[in-house]
Order: sequence, then C-alpha cells, then structure tokens
Amino acid sequence: MEAHLRVRAALLLSVLALLSLLARSSSQEIQIVNAERRIDLTSHIVKVFLTLKVENIGASPASEILLAFPPTLIDRLALVKAAATVGKRKKKSYLPLDVNPTELPDAPNGTKYFSISLLNPLSAGESATLEVLYILTHSLEPFPAEISQSESQLVYYRDSAIILSPYHIKQQTTFFKTPSTKLESFTKVEPTNRAGTDLKYGPYENHPPYSFSPIIVHFENNNPFAVVEELVREVEISHWGSLQITEHYILKHAGARHKGVFSRVEYQSKPSFSGVPSFKSLLARLPPRVHSVYYRDEIGNISSSHLRTDPRKSELEIEPRYPLFGGWKASFVIGYGLPLQDFLFESPDGRRYLNFSFGCPLVETVVDKLTIKVVLPEGSKDPSAVVPCSVEQHLETKYSYLDIVGRTVVVLEKINVVPEHNSPFQVYYNFNPIFMLAEPLMLVSVFFLLFIASVAYLHVDPSIRK
Repeated sequence: MEAHLRVRAALLLSVLALLSLLARSSSQEIQIVNAERRIDLTSHIVKVFLTLKVENIGASPASEILLAFPPTLIDRLALVKAAATVGKRKKKSYLPLDVNPTELPDAPNGTKYFSISLLNPLSAGESATLEVLYILTHSLEPFPAEISQSESQLVYYRDSAIILSPYHIKQQTTFFKTPSTKLESFTKVEPTNRAGTDLKYGPYENHPPYSFSPIIVHFENNNPFAVVEELVREVEISHWGSLQITEHYILKHAGARHKGVFSRVEYQSKPSFSGVPSFKSLLARLPPRVHSVYYRDEIGNISSSHLRTDPRKSELEIEPRYPLFGGWKASFVIGYGLPLQDFLFESPDGRRYLNFSFGCPLVETVVDKLTIKVVLPEGSKDPSAVVPCSVEQHLETKYSYLDIVGRTVVVLEKINVVPEHNSPFQVYYNFNPIFMLAEPLMLVSVFFLLFIASVAYLHVDPSIRK
C-alpha cells in the first residue's frame, strides 16, 4: 500500500514538473517586441490601455498570450478585455478575443494570470498586435486621508514603471494622464518626463520576465468618488403591457473623509473654492420611452431631479438632499416604468425572453455589490439567464397581490461593477398564456362571492320571533 502511494506521489510530482516546464517553454517562445501602456487617472476608476506587439520566437505555434498581475491588484480588477488588431491606419479593425483567468504552477510571488486566446495560432516567426483594456477600482488612496471643506483632494496611485509580464520585453513605455497639472510628487525611474497633465516613463529596453519597479504618483483629483456600496435592481415583468423597475441605492463618497464643520453658506457662496471634491448631483442614463419616474429616500419624495427624454435615451439628473463629502452616505430609491414591447420578445423555439441592460445606470460610478432581480409573471417555468460576464445566479419566489403560487425571481449577483459592464443580458422562460386569466378570474370570483354573501344577508331575518 505504501509503495502504491509512493508511486502515485512520484507520478503527481512528474506531472507538476512537466506542467511547469511547459509553462516556462511557452513563455520562452514568446517575446514582446514593443509595449505601450496608457494609464488614465482622471477619474476614480483607473483605466489602463495596453498595446502589445508580440512575436513567436519559438519553433511551435502559440495559441495564447498571458497577462500577469501582482496579487494586490486582483481584488481591484473589475474588467479585462482584449482584441486583435487587423489592418493598418484607416482600415484598422479590432476583433474581440476571449480572456479568462488561469493559473501557472511556478507563478512567482503569487502572480496572477489571465490568458488571451488568439483567433489563429501564432506560427514561428509571426507577430501580432493586441489591444488590452483593464479597469481598476479603489486604487486611488487619498492622502491626506482627511481634508477640510476648503482643501483639495490629493491621492496616491501605486504601480510599476516596468510592465509585469512573463515574457521578455524589448521596448516599453508607460504614460500617465492626471486630471490636473497639480502633481505633488512622483517616483523617478530614468528616463522620466513630465509635461502638463502627462507623465512619461521610458522608453525602457530589454527587460527580462517578471521585472518590477515600484513607483508612486501623488496628484490632485477632485472628481466625484461616487461608489454605490449596494444596488438592488428589481425588474418586474407584467404581460399586461408594462415593465416596472425599482432601484435601491446605498451611495458613498469614497474620497478623503471630511473633517471639521460643514458651512452651507460658504459652500454656496464660493462654489469654486469650497467643497470642490464633493458632489451634489449625479446623472442616470435610463432607456428611452421611460414613464412614471419617481425619486425618493427614507423621508419621502425628493423634488430636486430633472428628466430629459428623446427617442434614443432618457437622462435623469438627481440631487441628494445634501451634498456628499468624503465618507458621507445617502440612501435613495429610483423607480420608473417602461413599455413591455421594447424589452420582451419571443425566441424561435417559442420561449419568451427579457432583453435588458446589466450594470448601474449612474454615470462614472463603481458598484461594490450589484443584485439584479428579474420577477417573472406567475406561472413562468424553466427560467435561464444569459449574462455577458461572470455572475452568481439563483432563484427565489416572490408573493404579490392576488398571487396563488408566487412568482419566480431570477437573481443575478456581481461584485466590483463598472460602467463598462453595462451591456444587454437576457432571461429566458416558458409561459402559458392561460395563466394571464388567473388574476381576473380570481377578482371575478371574489366579487361573485361577495355578491352572493350580500344577497344571502339581505334575505336572512335575524330577528327573534316567538
């Protein structure tokens, strides 16, 4: 028995060694000829645009390219997208590529990987250009952590002047874009150049795999740090012709915390000087043909909102009851109705499906936890959801007025949601139209029973006779 276990252990170690060797050989077969990274720091959502020209210097075709991230960034990584560049200049086009998290057995220092699957394997000696976008949340650290009403907001951003990669990089350059020219300090890794709101690191040449050079950029950023700690969107389908949306928000200003006393007189009399990092309004982009819009909080209806509609979109500008400074929160509800025919369709196999937008309607907002509840009509069966990103799914049951068996609710949950997640998703289900008669028949039955009871009561003589 012990000999058998030793054989299995030796076999397992051999497999792991082979996988490690294959990973190393795969990395050695690819080199990055040129890498250009552009990091947008103008918002509290950090966007990184990465252009890679990769070349296969090995003997066998390569079907994937690996992206490496330090473990400290994984929890802040909201989205990774990649595309292959085809053509040149005006005829250039982009073909989306599949990107999936992967693991390597010999990852140094807890490095995490994403694999980009190429449309066609890269043969020996061939090169390709890839465009990568990844988005980071909660990556700007306010310093100082507390500011008064009259102070500007300064933040840290930490990264590396050298791109972390499992491949050898022949030449690379990194550009930072800041929201203002007020740059307190930055780490210098020569050559480093600054011009206005732009900061350039490089070009650097011939860096081996897994090179890393930590840097810190300390700059002014007074843009709203709007973070929705929790958003619950309920989409209720009624086959009688309407779609009712109810959205519950817990909103927070995630910037530097406010210290001292808030002066509304100073805030209103000196808007360009007092409370610059705060925000008092947000913009929500809603579908066209929206109606019956309401906006309220725990106290009641909030009248400080403006709705603009046109045939293509609707925009709702909302103002909380008070301006939000760093660390302050606000809870509110937005509700509206939509015509059912714009969002409910029938598939070729006879199933019905809802086509609606995933994500958060608020512009430039991070959602820490998003829950979407699609309430199907009573009697719906076999629901299934098709979502363009990875989510947690489960089913619930909701009871409403005149329901008999309850309504099926498809629940979709996702953390770390950014505006780039706002894309259509579908919920499919089977529905027998006979169930549409259940509520009218119930109402008719109730009124009929009341009528019979009232007639019987009128014909009963309650008096006591001898």
